[in-house]
Amino acid sequence: MVSGLRIKSGRCGEYTNKTEMAVLKYKEQNLILYIETGGIRTMEHKNTWLLYDEKLTKEAYDFAEGYKDFLNRGKTERECIDEIVYQIEKAGFCELEEAISAKKELKAGDKVYHVHMNKSIAMFTIGTKPMEEGMNILGAHIDSPRLDVKQNPLYEDGGFAYLDTHYYGGVKKYQWVTLPLALHGVVVKKDGTTVELNVGEDEDDPVFFISDLLIHLASEQMEKKAAKVIEGEALDIIVGNRPILIEPEKEEEKREAEAGKAAKDAVTKGILAILKEQYDMEEDDFVSAELEVVPAGKARDAGFDRSMILAYGHDDRVCAYPSLKALLKVEAPERTTCCILVDKEEIGSVGATGMQSKFFENALVETMVLAGQYSELAYRRCLSNSCMLSSDVSSAYDPSYASSFDKKNVAFLGGGMVFNKFTGARGKSGSNDANAEYIAYLRRILDAENVNFQTAELGKVDLGGGGTIAYILALYGMNVIDSGVPVLSMHGPWETISKADLYEAMRGYVAFLQGEKNF
Repeated sequence: MVSGLRIKSGRCGEYTNKTEMAVLKYKEQNLILYIETGGIRTMEHKNTWLLYDEKLTKEAYDFAEGYKDFLNRGKTERECIDEIVYQIEKAGFCELEEAISAKKELKAGDKVYHVHMNKSIAMFTIGTKPMEEGMNILGAHIDSPRLDVKQNPLYEDGGFAYLDTHYYGGVKKYQWVTLPLALHGVVVKKDGTTVELNVGEDEDDPVFFISDLLIHLASEQMEKKAAKVIEGEALDIIVGNRPILIEPEKEEEKREAEAGKAAKDAVTKGILAILKEQYDMEEDDFVSAELEVVPAGKARDAGFDRSMILAYGHDDRVCAYPSLKALLKVEAPERTTCCILVDKEEIGSVGATGMQSKFFENALVETMVLAGQYSELAYRRCLSNSCMLSSDVSSAYDPSYASSFDKKNVAFLGGGMVFNKFTGARGKSGSNDANAEYIAYLRRILDAENVNFQTAELGKVDLGGGGTIAYILALYGMNVIDSGVPVLSMHGPWETISKADLYEAMRGYVAFLQGEKNF
């Protein structure tokens, strides 16, 4: 250890002064070190893997397998909702609308859920305490950055058939070229029938792609700023190249056909023929379609040690999945537990399926009515007395871009679940800023369960920023803090997380749901 280095154990209160380099071994879980050297004082957390015994390590790896399956099944909000409903109904949850129709009286231990427009969901497990004393709430989002197909998308140029897209959420546009892409979504026809599309995920499926300029001709392109290298209007996916033979009806078309030329738009006509044959879909059905372009491929273990997961959509399904699993583990809570998984966070939580809509309030009121506990005053007390973890990801420290992070206040892969006291940009603009009393309470309950956690900010001050749904729930007067999993390459087509952080998030969420507000 460097001369003059002073170490104080956050629990033991013992000081040591060393003048030589030493290797310290720590056995106590959640050991926090205060290190002072050169006038700089930092606080470091133990790597989670070093805290795990063989049993916990196996549990973390096993839990990650279920998460990977969840990612593979849910690459869109609608697909996530389908998988979530499947899991919670197996666990005994009843649809709120069915409970209302049956005039069911909810009692402690009963479980209900409400799906809103097939893109957001609110789930409740009724506690033994009156709901007006507050709930323990987990909230995450299930939308991720992607490309959305426009309503009039199909066109042909240079012998290629394209689908025109509009990117969704914050993306580095240049990252999306020359990748194998898949098409997921629904087409709702005028007669009300819905056709589901999922093309590009099976090994036998075709994939789609966005072309890029060859390096030999890219001298001008390479001079551009990263934001302009690939423009938004250039993110159109190639979906075909083979023209179909069409019986010419006009003289001009006939002459072209005789000259060996393809009829105009023959490639797009070929694509439309395929869509009609396989999906009974006409071109004007694109108007009432929701089609999302996402990276093709399954979630994969990363690293020789398989300690990480490389996948699309970690933000924010890496928090949604442990939130869901934590809710299912806590079957007989004292305080009513709630899990909200919503859409549209990546574009500001707007719209009917975003957190700013009233669907959560409506579901809560209906639940309180069925439990015989509703009044306007009880409803308001319920919200203001609630505690929430806004389960969203945080940026993980990346040594390749070290200058973008404050190393004293950043999350590390493998460092456990992470708390962001505040988010926002610049001077905390647009931020929820959690109260110290609430954070102390969370420290208490997590330490009691030996959950490893760390605290962080998104990056260096004034470099940028971000937000979550935390500020929206805070409007009810409840205690809210951002808590989730650190992610490497956040918002990239492929992101990376640690299996240890994923598992610690689930363990931390369970401890939170079981907690009794006492501050």
